[in-house]
Amino acid sequence: MIIASVVLAAGMGTRMKSRTPKMLHSLLGKPLVMHSLSSVIGISTLPPVVVVGHGNEDVTQAVRDVYGERVQFAIQPEQLGTGHAVMSAEALLTGKSDLVIVTFADMPMLREETIASILKFHLESGNALTMTSIVGDVPRGFGRVLRDANGNVFAIVEEADATSEQLKVREYNISVYCFDAQWLWENLKTIKTSPKGEYYLTDLVQMAVAQGKKLGAFILQDSTEGLGINTRVDLADCELAMRKRVIRQWMLDGVTFLDPDSCTIESDVVIGQDTVILPNTHLRGSTRIGENCQIGPDTTLTDTTVGNDCTITYSVTEKASLGNHVSMGPFCHLRKGAVLMDGVHLGNFGEVKDSVLDECVKMGHFSYIGNAKIGKNVNIGAGTITCNYDGKFKHPTEIGENTFIGSDTMLVAPVKIGKNAKTGAGSVVTKDVPDDTLVYGVPAHPKERKE
Repeated sequence: MIIASVVLAAGMGTRMKSRTPKMLHSLLGKPLVMHSLSSVIGISTLPPVVVVGHGNEDVTQAVRDVYGERVQFAIQPEQLGTGHAVMSAEALLTGKSDLVIVTFADMPMLREETIASILKFHLESGNALTMTSIVGDVPRGFGRVLRDANGNVFAIVEEADATSEQLKVREYNISVYCFDAQWLWENLKTIKTSPKGEYYLTDLVQMAVAQGKKLGAFILQDSTEGLGINTRVDLADCELAMRKRVIRQWMLDGVTFLDPDSCTIESDVVIGQDTVILPNTHLRGSTRIGENCQIGPDTTLTDTTVGNDCTITYSVTEKASLGNHVSMGPFCHLRKGAVLMDGVHLGNFGEVKDSVLDECVKMGHFSYIGNAKIGKNVNIGAGTITCNYDGKFKHPTEIGENTFIGSDTMLVAPVKIGKNAKTGAGSVVTKDVPDDTLVYGVPAHPKERKE
């Protein structure tokens, strides 16, 4: 069974009132089109076809950056309706598959497992066409699904065209379809234009009925999967629904949330068992959290790896890496390239960038470490600064293991501090310090030995 997939992403999105194409608006850290692709790419035998139109270059580039050659594109030069959009993919797919799935890029809540259930229903029913519907009390502008006395679908009527009696129907078409491929391509070209000059995919329902073809509607059990996005209000509704879905699954998998409604966990984040997420915590990008950690409150981690048994409080990290048994905060900032090995402790208001702090380093509060390599068991006193930037270039600082850096020490890079060395409080170190040496003063100089 060869399965093709068409994702419609050509719409103007005028109701978003944005210069950004609607399909590139972010939902839980990803563009809308990426969510829609993720639900079909694992099911489609052929590379999914993304039909692009408005902002096609930007949408195409964004998708290619993630999926490369695993996705193909068709351009709909004029937005002449959903039927016309699917016609744009015909040249890439006709004669190549048994089934065609059609989804919309502005419906990001649809799950892969739901698509799989629709396919199963379609095959078991022997349908030429399977549509997807929800039952509820919020129309959201969806067309109504009309059934006969025997419960068989015989038409879809758009909300704008529905009579007052039809508007009372509470089953809505959410425009996700599975077609017999040969039937689709044969009939798609015969759709007649609407009064607006558009070709509606929904007309295929009446055509299948007229031909005596078998069709059916797969009713979604979770109506939130049918949420579509036309406005920024819809976008916010979907964001909330997806956040709740993701966090609920993590709680079922053994993660504690003290206030789940205040937290954001993006879809690519991984969290270990028995970790506790405190209020107003936001885990973004490819963040990975180990087991038995406590994260938050008021903490944001982006593209960060955290080991087991760590505590992070009131802090922000970006593209950083933490080992096991690390504690930091409150009010720490790890910037790109910060690496904290096992057992490191950062006091309040500490900042680290492009530096490695080896095992069991203790860094006091109000300190900045940049472009540095810090050895094991180093104590960095409060107010220590690596002066790594000369106005043009960044320079490295190296500190050997078991060294003690006194409070308010200025390390003027490039500079190397040896093992077991010490700096006095308030020192300005401008020259390398040998092993086992105490330096102090401005500029720092070694302590004189008594004969």
